Amino acid sequence: MRHLLAITALGLTAALGAAIPSGSIDDYIAAEMPSSGAPGVAYAVVTDGEVTEAGARGVMRAGSDAPVTPDTPFVIGSISKSFTALAVMQLVEAGEVDLDAPAGDYVESLADTPAGAPTVRELLSHTSGFSTQQGNTTRVSSTGAADDLANAVAALAGVAPAHEPGTRWEYSNTNYQILGRLIEEVAGTEFQAYVTAHILDPVGMDDSFVADGEVHPEIATGHTPWFWTKRPLAESPTDRVTAPQGGIVASANDVALYLAMMMNGEDDVLSAEGKAEMMRPASAVSPFYGLGWYVDTSDGTVGHTGSTPGIETQATMVPAQDDAVVALVNGGSGVGFGETTQLRYGITAIALGLDYDGEGSRWAQKALFVGLALAPFAYLASMAWAWAKRDAVRAKTRAGVSGLFSLWFPLLTTGVAAWVLLTLVPNLMGAPLSTVRVFQPDMALAMTATAVGGVVWAAFRLVIAYTGRAGVSPR
Repeated sequence: MRHLLAITALGLTAALGAAIPSGSIDDYIAAEMPSSGAPGVAYAVVTDGEVTEAGARGVMRAGSDAPVTPDTPFVIGSISKSFTALAVMQLVEAGEVDLDAPAGDYVESLADTPAGAPTVRELLSHTSGFSTQQGNTTRVSSTGAADDLANAVAALAGVAPAHEPGTRWEYSNTNYQILGRLIEEVAGTEFQAYVTAHILDPVGMDDSFVADGEVHPEIATGHTPWFWTKRPLAESPTDRVTAPQGGIVASANDVALYLAMMMNGEDDVLSAEGKAEMMRPASAVSPFYGLGWYVDTSDGTVGHTGSTPGIETQATMVPAQDDAVVALVNGGSGVGFGETTQLRYGITAIALGLDYDGEGSRWAQKALFVGLALAPFAYLASMAWAWAKRDAVRAKTRAGVSGLFSLWFPLLTTGVAAWVLLTLVPNLMGAPLSTVRVFQPDMALAMTATAVGGVVWAAFRLVIAYTGRAGVSPR
């Protein structure tokens, strides 16, 4: 869930180090894929505006023999935001949407509400004031019905942005849910139908579609981290609610065609100037994000990462050179163990000639995960120890202030620790614990078990101390 820990990379080359990985992309994948734990990966490279290389390795689902290919559809996550932004820009160029008008002017359910106050430009550039936490909070369950997105956006009518619109940058999925509904209301058609007719079909993305609430067995299965392994997700319907923010389903070859179109400098699905505007910083408040794309002016790269449960993706362009690359991985990152970052960044670095020296040992993250995984067992052992030494624990009730302090203080500290693990840390991640559980079930379980285990241990000591027959204090 690195996409929840940092939602998405704030400039693709910020993590790039001092050396270009050596060898071919296929050789790099063969060497790096085992440590990532990913069952499959697909990539495609654009050179001088043409798709020149594509490849894949692994399987669509762990335990199966169905291979991943460059034409295998993946849910591409937040790369989808650029499609939604492109659709909005098409409506802007058609004179149907004003970038600097409030979103509530176009979305009826948000008219005259705080949620409808941010402008279309502010929604596109993540300067609306909606927070990451708000964007990762589920308010309406998906049913697969055509009005899922409308209902989800209508539920925002009583939600005010966490910050004053236009004053700060903060990534939020809420922005793109609203934009998706805006497209539906302005165009008079479902989001899925609009994007298919105005982007996917014209670009020639024949193996791609928009999440439509149906089950699609042809999609690469996502695999979430599970204590040093990865578990395949059960087959489930695609999500119409999250379609504008992360629900485009596309193959590596198709995304490469899309990236080539964004860089071609031609008036086609959008004017050349409109594409260029999308790939420039949107404002002084948004110096590294344009309209649906991250922008790194230091080296001329434009791109986006994506993360859905069990899938991690990355698309990167160098528009000045008409070069680009996309990497799609059907494995979600663990914490320190089984991370896909180095796999995706390495493919990107080789394809585009960018410097990248790897992610390092990630020892701090590994230590954190191991500590959380082992802590519940340590608490169980401590409870057994407390029971074995129950006479000594009971004697603390007669030992004055120091004895009472040693009995009650652990309840306070473990209670605070539980609040940190179950509330503060998820807030810092930008997602409620329920969302963390979807992306990183092992981490969420370890956090919950540690939080609960600590409080139960402290309470168990108190129960021992104040019940049963007091023994003789040991000398």
